[in-house]
Amino acid sequence: MKKLPKKQRLSVYLDPDVMKALADHAARRDQSRSLIAEAAIASFLSPDAAERQEAALTKRLDQLDRRMTRLERDLGISVEMLAVFVRFWLTTNPPLPEPAQAAARAQAAERYDAFVATLGRRLATGPKLRQEISEDVAGSTGAE
Repeated sequence: MKKLPKKQRLSVYLDPDVMKALADHAARRDQSRSLIAEAAIASFLSPDAAERQEAALTKRLDQLDRRMTRLERDLGISVEMLAVFVRFWLTTNPPLPEPAQAAARAQAAERYDAFVATLGRRLATGPKLRQEISEDVAGSTGAE
């Protein structure tokens, strides 16, 4: 039978909150505080811990990058949609004569209210425009 090396004693001073957390954790695990502290120190000193932290950080950064890419795409769609609409509206609507402008303003207010209501319903329940536009559109045109 191989004889295990004798453990060495270490005295440390811990903040009361850290000591309480250590005692609580040890009690939940039904382990000694020394065993929990030893495992924590070993994990902290392990070169694998740094690699695991780096891998976790890299994973989070990749997720953020994908989210930013989607946001950029959605913003690009929104800006282009607005630009196309404004160009279309400006080129298809001739100026109104003065007597018809009041009626046009009243009708525009009604249409705007209907637009806002429809937009609210669509944002709450319906498919989003960005979901209707294929992810391949930007890639297939070669434009970025």
